[in-house]
Amino acid sequence: MMSSDAVTTLRQVNDHLRSALERLRPEQTPCSAVTPDDFSCLLAQLLRAGECVGNLYARSAAISPLDRSAHDQQAAAVEQETREYRNNLEKLRSFLPDLHARLLAERARLENARNHVAAAAAWAHASKRTL
Repeated sequence: MMSSDAVTTLRQVNDHLRSALERLRPEQTPCSAVTPDDFSCLLAQLLRAGECVGNLYARSAAISPLDRSAHDQQAAAVEQETREYRNNLEKLRSFLPDLHARLLAERARLENARNHVAAAAAWAHASKRTL
C-alpha cells in the first residue's frame, strides 16, 4: 500500500471512529437505538486500519535507501494519522465498558418489560375464560 493510500485509509477510519464515538455517547443515542450494525461497522473499520498499518510496517521495512527520501516526505502525514488512530483506539477502549454496562441495563429493562407483558397476557387470557 502506498503511503498516500495509507494516509487516505487512516484518515477515513479516523473520521468514522470519531463519528461513532460521538454518535454512541449516552447523551446522543439511547441504548435502544444502538444496533448490531453499529458494532459491525466499527469492527470493519478496525480491521481495515489494522491491515493498513500492518502493510505500512511491512512496506517500510522493505524500502531501499534510494526510495527513503520520497518515503520520508509522506512519513509525517502517516505518523499524524497513526497517532490519531491510536488516540481514537484509546477513547474507544475507555468508552466500550460504559456502553457495555448501558446495554446490559437496557437488556434487563427489556426483559422486565417482556415479563410484564407476558404476565398481563396470561392474566387477560385467564380472565377471558372466567367471564
